[in-house]
Amino acid sequence: MPNHRLRSALAAHDMTTTGLAAAVGVDPKSVERWLTQDRVPHRGTRARVATTLGHDETYLWPSLRMGPGTTAATSSELITLWPTRDSIPGDVWRALSSRVSRRLDVLVYSGGFVVEAFGLPREIRRMAAADGQVRIALGDPNSEEVQRRGVAEGLPTLPARAASTLDYLRDVRTLPGVEVRIHDVPLYVSIYRFDDDMLVNPHTHGISAKDSPVFHYERVGTGGLFGYYEKAFDRVWEKATLPAPIG
Repeated sequence: MPNHRLRSALAAHDMTTTGLAAAVGVDPKSVERWLTQDRVPHRGTRARVATTLGHDETYLWPSLRMGPGTTAATSSELITLWPTRDSIPGDVWRALSSRVSRRLDVLVYSGGFVVEAFGLPREIRRMAAADGQVRIALGDPNSEEVQRRGVAEGLPTLPARAASTLDYLRDVRTLPGVEVRIHDVPLYVSIYRFDDDMLVNPHTHGISAKDSPVFHYERVGTGGLFGYYEKAFDRVWEKATLPAPIG
């Protein structure tokens, strides 16, 4: 992975790799490795680089904040990221939803785009027939929290969208292995889990989910960020309740 912070710091000081190498007493090829491979230099060299560029070592090399084992595991989990949810290619959603077989978890307020545009009810029926497990947690359309979020994001129709999604799932809610609940917790992140793949969409105040970044994680071992968000889903799920019976 390239070190964008180090490259930006060089550009801000109008300094070349050769210039930095001369200033801190290393070969220019070493600086190139720092930039292109995110290599971390020895402690003394790091201190000289930090002084020369006017930044803390942990800013130039964020991995210093974590142990090497944690850094490696986290890097392995992260598959890719997108600057906004809207920038995720439709093929990504379709591929993940069409191949999920064991566990599908969705935590949203409305989530209508993934339910309608990518044929989620069809995939839910397929999973139910194959003994898969599906958990979908939608925002309670009648809750004050969902109403407040709609106002904050300039989406006053958010409660109606949540109700529409719940209605759209009407025919699959009673299938074996499928459970749909509603919640009224403040939603800091939307979560879409497809077996051992997870799309995580963190929210920022005043910014809609579709305009916020999305991280694609893949399970590595039993912990890490995948496990972190898995537990976050479970905490909301425990507080969520069943919607009114289908009439």
